[in-house]
Amino acid sequence: MMDWTDCHCRYVHRLFAPHALLYTEMIVSTALVRGDARRLLEHSPAEHPVALQLGGCDPKELAVAARIGAAAGFAEINLNVGCPSDRVKNGSFGACLMLKPALVADCVRALKDATPLPVTVKCRIGIDDRDDYEFFSGFVDAIAGLGIAALIVHARAAILGGLSPKENREIPPLKYDYVHKLKQERPELLVVLNGGLTQMAEIRQHVAAGLDGVMLGRAAYHRPALLAELERDMIDPAWAVPEPPEIIERVVSYAKVCARRGIRLHSITRHMHGLMAGREGARAWRRFLSEVAARPEAVPETLYSALPILNQGIAA
Repeated sequence: MMDWTDCHCRYVHRLFAPHALLYTEMIVSTALVRGDARRLLEHSPAEHPVALQLGGCDPKELAVAARIGAAAGFAEINLNVGCPSDRVKNGSFGACLMLKPALVADCVRALKDATPLPVTVKCRIGIDDRDDYEFFSGFVDAIAGLGIAALIVHARAAILGGLSPKENREIPPLKYDYVHKLKQERPELLVVLNGGLTQMAEIRQHVAAGLDGVMLGRAAYHRPALLAELERDMIDPAWAVPEPPEIIERVVSYAKVCARRGIRLHSITRHMHGLMAGREGARAWRRFLSEVAARPEAVPETLYSALPILNQGIAA
């Protein structure tokens, strides 16, 4: 979710789910260690708990990045060995690291030595033509005994030659059975499922079958109310899915604080196109964000002018 789940996105998503563990974008360890860490790790206390997701292949550098993240107040350090983009592959990290399980193990050890925070790993089930269960299980063998707090599995192989990141989210077949089999073989390992999950019913089935949780990406981004439904279904039965006007009220207050720091309204509202997903007025709401809220001169209170659209969706 690079360029998607920034601090403003996470603030909005937190309004829907008080207890969900939110994740940063994948931040390259080199950029964090040698660049502007304060800017890269920007977040509001209101977002917590937030996990810092790192990309990298140098154990020493990852250790330094983890210490920086821990000092910044993050709740978890996550090593991403599942991203299939060319930029990541050219940097010799992300999904291609699954072909180097010993190096991944060294990275995990370095992260655990660097911080007392939980260290987790996000991976795929395989790489290119190595999408057999034996390969996947062998990769897990290399890291499971190191004390990782959880393994998050995107249940598709990553095709590193010929497919774009978008195609890698859609074309390789989902093999949920691999993830369930892994959990059955390793009941002590906390296993979280990722990939292709969009509906409450299927999420509930996977958890009921023994998995420890799910990670949602674009499904939650495009319809954040799904986060609230999961909060109510799995954590707090009394939790009510916030109505769009409630979200707007909170975002306006947040945007006023951001405006004093020179942050444009569009930087926040670009993450809110899914607020009305599935409701009457969704198209008008998206048009409002694109044509009105995105103007350079737009102020936080501009959002109040969209309340008729939002209230129409509630009445419908």
